[in-house]
Amino acid sequence: MPREAEPSKNERDFILEALQENIRLDGRSLDAYRSIDISFGDEYGTADVQLGKTRVLARISTSLTAPFLDRKFDGIFTINTELSPMASPAFEVGRPTDTETLLTRLLETSLRRSSALSTESLCLIAGQTVWSLTATAHILSHDGNLLSACSIAILAALQHYRIPDTTVKGGEVTVHGLDEREPVPLALLHHPLCVTMALFEGGETVVVDPTLREQQVCEGEVMVTANKHGELCQIAKLGGVPADALAVLNCVEMAVKKARELDTVVAEALEKDARKRDIGGLMAELRADNER
Repeated sequence: MPREAEPSKNERDFILEALQENIRLDGRSLDAYRSIDISFGDEYGTADVQLGKTRVLARISTSLTAPFLDRKFDGIFTINTELSPMASPAFEVGRPTDTETLLTRLLETSLRRSSALSTESLCLIAGQTVWSLTATAHILSHDGNLLSACSIAILAALQHYRIPDTTVKGGEVTVHGLDEREPVPLALLHHPLCVTMALFEGGETVVVDPTLREQQVCEGEVMVTANKHGELCQIAKLGGVPADALAVLNCVEMAVKKARELDTVVAEALEKDARKRDIGGLMAELRADNER
């Protein structure tokens, strides 16, 4: 199986010596994110996120299905990730890597198990018909911090998506098209965002939003998921150098601050897209038609 190209000894030494002087190769401060660009497709539920040179395309799709037998009043919410050779030569089509498996599990814990989306709102007829919603993150370019990039893309796509309006009559479900009724937003209970931090010098130096090279030479990583209210959804530390409780608390405090900043960036991108779509007040007219 192909592997990601490892940094040379000179590259490793250069990065580590620079970090000892609080200098990063791209000129950022230790607690700064790379530039974030969020754009949306013509269809609802498609978000393209660029975090520096890391790029992720998230897409939301829905279909009608039967619920799980033990969850008759809940719809189905699934998260998938796809790492293609276009993003990195270490990825192969049809052969999931450990990176892809770990990424999917962390995203599921952050977004699905934290009840970011109300699955009860996806239920149409209890025990019979529900919406099955799938969020797929396509990694187009890999330059580190895939977890943050994917969480931003999926959360932006979920907020951008509009599910078709439905009518239930006599045990039958009628799905209305865009020409009949305006689709409705998803019922999101909160907006969790993942923040990745790399540890250096025995955990004394913490670097936010590490690049691929920084992740390859770091001594460990801490992944924290939080929302703008300061609520923690996940803390993950997968091996590496031991970190004491105070260091972890500092990472959590920093992550909460960054999660608020990221939430603001996503909200501004959504507002900009909404203004672009609302040409001549068309959306207001559709809402008025629905109310009548």
